[in-house]
Amino acid sequence: MGNEKITRFVVVTSALITTGLANADFQGISVDEIESGFGIGTTYRVYVNVDEGNQVNAIFGDIDSILRIESGGAGFYQHVSGSFEAPNPALFPFLLSLEYDSFVTIGHLTSVGNVMLHIGIDFTAFETGGDLVADNGTWLATPDDAQVMEVDGRVLIGQFTTTGTVSGFINILGKNADGTSWQYRSVAIPAPSAFVLCGVAGITFRRRRK
Repeated sequence: MGNEKITRFVVVTSALITTGLANADFQGISVDEIESGFGIGTTYRVYVNVDEGNQVNAIFGDIDSILRIESGGAGFYQHVSGSFEAPNPALFPFLLSLEYDSFVTIGHLTSVGNVMLHIGIDFTAFETGGDLVADNGTWLATPDDAQVMEVDGRVLIGQFTTTGTVSGFINILGKNADGTSWQYRSVAIPAPSAFVLCGVAGITFRRRRK
């Protein structure tokens, strides 16, 4: 991944607009766009932005707030040796595009030290390239798991590779540094083309090379 191009979008979502921008917990969604060079599409790494010392414990969907992550009809790239969970990096030298598989997670980009749990979500459609939808399920890590803690103000919640876009709505559970819990529902993941339409939401944009 030494020469890949990363484009980063940071979005202060509508959930923050309606509650004010002085929250001491959830600060928005950020998305890193990665061009892998394998012809499988763009890889989008989606993060929840939080204050220093905070954590993200779970991403969930229920009947009141359905979780939905969509590719705009293009489908998500799913490597034959991958799954809905973060991949084993020991396989990357042999299965080069596995690194850009589509999966969900809490905090970790690979399976190393990753103790993410999942309850209730049927990943069948997602594992065959379809949208990820949940009305009664979650992926999570416990507050005692180090991977729930923010790193540079962000917690990774999923990687999605597609020739289309990534958009949808998620629900988030987390904790502040003082141990108090917080929850946000129907948080938007705008498609990249929609970022330019959301200036009122406080978008910033950065581009860098690794």
